[in-house]
Amino acid sequence: MRNKKKLLIEQLDQKLKHFQKTEMVLVPDKGWINTIRMALNMTMAQLGAKLNITRQGVKSIEESEAKGTISLNSLKDIAEVLDLKFVYGFVPKDGTIDNLINSKSEKLARKIVLRTNQNMKLEDQGIGDKKINDSIIDLADEIKREMRKSLWD
Repeated sequence: MRNKKKLLIEQLDQKLKHFQKTEMVLVPDKGWINTIRMALNMTMAQLGAKLNITRQGVKSIEESEAKGTISLNSLKDIAEVLDLKFVYGFVPKDGTIDNLINSKSEKLARKIVLRTNQNMKLEDQGIGDKKINDSIIDLADEIKREMRKSLWD
C-alpha cells in the first residue's frame, strides 16, 4: 500500500512539473478573459454574441474574473466559445508534492520530539541536540512512510 501511495505521488509530481514556472500561473490584472479578448481584437459585443449575453454581461464577467468571484463553469464556457482549452489546477509552492510531504513531516516530527523532550526535561531526563535532531529525522521518515493523517492537522 505504501508503494502505491509513493507511486501516486511520483506520478502527480511528474504531471505537475510542467507548471512549476511562476510566470505560467500569474493572472493578468484585468483577468484572462479581458486580456485574451483584447489580444484577439474582439469587442465585448462580439464575445457577448458568442455567449448569448449582452455587452454589459461580458463586462460583468470580466470584472467578476478580475475580483476572483467567477465560477469555474463560466470560465469553461468562455474557453469553449473562444476555441481555447480551460486549464485549472494546484501547483506546490515548494517544487513538488514530495517536497510538501517532506516539509510537513519534518515540521510535525519536530513538534512531537521537542514537546516530548520538554516533558522529559521537566523530569531531568532531557536529551542532547544531536539526539533531538536524529530523533526528528527518524520520526519524520516514519511519518512520511506511513502518510499519517495528522500530517495535515
